[in-house]
Amino acid sequence: MRLTKLEHAAFVVEEDGRKLVVDPGSFTTPQVDLHDVVAVVVTHEHPDHWTPDQLGHLLATNPGATIYGPAGVAEAAEGFDVHVVADGDTVEAGPFTLAFHGSRHAVIHESIPVIDNVGVLVNGRLFYPGDAFTVPPVPVETLAAPVGAPWLKIGEAMDYVTAVAPTRLFPVHEQTLSAAGLGMHADRLRASVEALGGTAVVLAAHESLEV
Repeated sequence: MRLTKLEHAAFVVEEDGRKLVVDPGSFTTPQVDLHDVVAVVVTHEHPDHWTPDQLGHLLATNPGATIYGPAGVAEAAEGFDVHVVADGDTVEAGPFTLAFHGSRHAVIHESIPVIDNVGVLVNGRLFYPGDAFTVPPVPVETLAAPVGAPWLKIGEAMDYVTAVAPTRLFPVHEQTLSAAGLGMHADRLRASVEALGGTAVVLAAHESLEV
């Protein structure tokens, strides 16, 4: 599988010429000309992870693509046909086996409601938790590790990497950080995964990785 990181939390996975898009939100370049998409996964309803325009562009180019997300996304994405998935569900989408883990967004503040959030394991190798600290019940080869967010401090991000113990990670959810902050936080994640014998790769937008 070939993974191409986009800005913030969004990325594209390609296998056998077909594509999976994950969390195309408001901090990500509009996906106006992306072809061969069989599925879109939206982990939760916050706009930095999906927008009506992003889904509209993707479906205009790929009318057969299926959108997957938790119940909160289905409710928020009015006018879109969202296939509701929850913790423990597994679906097949073209060459992709999507196993979903987790159910709730991490706590931002006690005054802010906790919403639905579901992480996705792609073909048993790549796991992305969305905005959560979900540890899937299987080994993880490659982890898309959140590195900066209103709900996240760096010690928690490091503890999460240790709990998952991936073979490799790449940071995501970086648009809330300055360039200097991203470098500092990514170094902390790198130290955490290297202590476990793993590796870290920092991908700029539109850089790719074989997973």
